[in-house]
Amino acid sequence: MYRLTIVFGCLIASAVSVAADNFPTHPVRLVVGFAPGGGADNAARNVAQKLNEAWSQSIIVDNRAGAGGNVAADIVAKAVPDGYTLLITSPGPIVTNPYLVRDLPYKPLKDLAPVTLIASGANLVIVNPASPVHNVRDLIAWSRSKPGGLNYSTSGIGSTPHLAAEMLKTALQIDATHVAYKSAAPAVIDLIGGRVDFMIVSMPTVLAQIKAQRVRGVAIAGAKRSPQLPDIPSTEESGVPGYDVSTWWGLMAPGGVPTPLITKINQIVVKSLKSAEMRESLARDGADAIGNTPAEFGAFLNKESAKWAKVIKTSNIKLD
Repeated sequence: MYRLTIVFGCLIASAVSVAADNFPTHPVRLVVGFAPGGGADNAARNVAQKLNEAWSQSIIVDNRAGAGGNVAADIVAKAVPDGYTLLITSPGPIVTNPYLVRDLPYKPLKDLAPVTLIASGANLVIVNPASPVHNVRDLIAWSRSKPGGLNYSTSGIGSTPHLAAEMLKTALQIDATHVAYKSAAPAVIDLIGGRVDFMIVSMPTVLAQIKAQRVRGVAIAGAKRSPQLPDIPSTEESGVPGYDVSTWWGLMAPGGVPTPLITKINQIVVKSLKSAEMRESLARDGADAIGNTPAEFGAFLNKESAKWAKVIKTSNIKLD
């Protein structure tokens, strides 16, 4: 019986290895939880192009917007674990929504397997150019002098910018009222129109507006300056140590995908992220290509999950 168990185990391992060697034999679907044109969609289309070149197979980008990315994550979590259905995700469905939504239909760190961190884009604190705010000190002073206090816009309750703003309020010890929108675009439009005072937003969303001077960057929300906007100081150098709220995009597979297959997908995506073409394409959107191992991405997700769980609990934010 012991010998039969060993033989059976070897046969399974051999079959898995052969499947990984032959993968893919038909089109692969990249499910994205957001509408076309956003950071996650841009990351997906960059990855899809490189996978198509490497595998000579159609890579289908399937936009399944809804519930802050949860719809797409649930689709992939319940997909057959054969590597043909993958998820391009931002933080929400994996590390924040579990603490915001009472009955999430999937368990992110169990039902989904990390493949690699694709890219990271800085978030920025921005204001209307007509405001008196040019730096973090000005923001603090303005919040304490303006009758009725400040307000800030975001792309929605529980979004990364919302959580980032609440985290900033705590760090700076200021009061500000949240004004939630259905997406980042109208939130930025109202900032430009002077109807809100400030916002925190991902760089890909406002890079063009900053360069056109329609909005003013106050600080990069992290430890270092961005190569795309080198004149804007970081929050670290602005006197807010430990404040890092980068937006990131990662690749995940259904839980249960065999390790050899995860490794194969990881290697080809990481290799593509090292290409000058990929790096330049992501940089145009204000993002930095990364590419790491599944284990490293998994450790990163655990760290991010713990960070945002604390912010959400402290701010008492709920989506339902």
